Order: sequence, then structure tokens, then C-alpha cells
Amino acid sequence: MSETESESDEAADRTTIRSGREFEREYRLPASDACSFLVALGEQLRDGEEVTVTGEEWELPFAFGEPVELEVDFDGVGDPELEVELILPGRPDDEPPSVA
Repeated sequence: MSETESESDEAADRTTIRSGREFEREYRLPASDACSFLVALGEQLRDGEEVTVTGEEWELPFAFGEPVELEVDFDGVGDPELEVELILPGRPDDEPPSVA
């Protein structure tokens, strides 16, 4: 079996997360893995109007709109923590009405 066929089989076994559902996963991973994820996400944001995030058993395609919201939150009390949050608004599928 080729690598492409194996990747195709893995994608077919994933559950697709669609609108109308709530979904959340948290991961604790090395900074280098988080970096790879963020770079790949950033490339999708730069190159198109849809991002697809995948896990081992799921995939979440999302058509996003503008503007995106970026929040930086620093808590320096006790154990310092930096939180970076990116919020992508959904892109409506409806076409605007025309005025005659």
C-alpha cells in the first residue's frame, strides 16, 4: 500500500465535525509540535478562506470570514501564563439580496 493510499484510508476513517455540533479537544504537547500546528494553520489562513483541522479520529473543515480576532492575555501573578487566542468568525453561505 502506498503512502497516499494509507493517508486516504485514514481520512476516510475520520469523523467530520459539521455545523450544529459542539466540539472541543485540549492537547498538552511539546512547543515544537505546537509550533508546527500553528505554522500549518497560519498557512491555511493566509492561502484561503477555509481551514481544516484534523486529529487522529476527526476532521473539522471551517469556512471563515473577516475580520479575525486575536487576543493576547498575560497573567504574571503566581505562575506566569501567556494565552494567545485566535477567533475565526464563520462565513455565511447566504448570498446577499439584490436591490432592484
